[in-house]
Amino acid sequence: MANITNNTIFDDVFRTMLEKMPELAVPLINEIFGTSYPEDIEIIQRRNEHQTKQGEIITDSQLLIAEKIYHLECQSTQDSEMVVRMIEYDFSIGLETMEKEEGKYRMYLPHSSILYLRGNKKTEKLTIEVVAPEGETWEYKVPAVYVGHYTKEEILEKRLFFLLPFYIMRYEKADLETGNQELNKMLEEYREIEERLEKEFLEIGKEKEYRDLIELIIRIADYILRKRKKARKGFGDVMGGKVLELESDRLIKQGLKQGIQQGVQQGVQQGMQQGRAEVIQIIKLLRQGMTIGETARKLQLPEEEVQQIWKETEGFVK
Repeated sequence: MANITNNTIFDDVFRTMLEKMPELAVPLINEIFGTSYPEDIEIIQRRNEHQTKQGEIITDSQLLIAEKIYHLECQSTQDSEMVVRMIEYDFSIGLETMEKEEGKYRMYLPHSSILYLRGNKKTEKLTIEVVAPEGETWEYKVPAVYVGHYTKEEILEKRLFFLLPFYIMRYEKADLETGNQELNKMLEEYREIEERLEKEFLEIGKEKEYRDLIELIIRIADYILRKRKKARKGFGDVMGGKVLELESDRLIKQGLKQGIQQGVQQGVQQGMQQGRAEVIQIIKLLRQGMTIGETARKLQLPEEEVQQIWKETEGFVK
């Protein structure tokens, strides 16, 4: 998975999904543009750099599906100039894909949309009126999609799993520390989300896809809940437990393999259960903000051992 920083966490998670899990974007594209592509349709990723009028270099995200280019961007806050940037990107894309047909150049603009991570406005399309020198006008329109418009039930029913990492943002201003009602509601929603993802991915052998998506969900949640320890711990217990178990299984299997190679088989079965518990404890304590030294002292383990497990589980522990 990509190395994600807090400064650009929303955009980085968005682009990581488009790059690493583009199949998750297919139901979202169907929802926005009224298409009916199957989720296993061939997707060709097109990534190009464009220079804006301010001299800024932008790497946009494009997906080629059934000979059509889809250009998706996300926006975490309201920005009245977003539509201006979109038309700038789209004309750059159109110029790159322009073709000469029957002696005339024809420019095809991509199918574009903006995904708003915050807000719940009723705006369905953002527009710019383009006026030609002769006075003819043409409206450039971009669909605006708000994550906040979709309930958990709608996301799961329509398989809009692409939206799940950003679902936590609706709890950004909720009282999750002193009021148990909101916290319990949030945790119950995520229990249902985890169960559904387990069924959709884990139970059919898509462990990597499951772990990657859960990891991105946790990354955004850790950022949104960073100052709310009670909510963050509850969220980690609900969403992080299965990933920790999967990772500990991998480490245990790796340790067993090394042990067998060294001819050390006695006591392996007893060590498996103990090793699983230790790995999960170490990861949980590190995720809660403890240092490697504090974790080692609490569990009475060598710091080198805790450090090694941290390295092995990098990407799951902050």
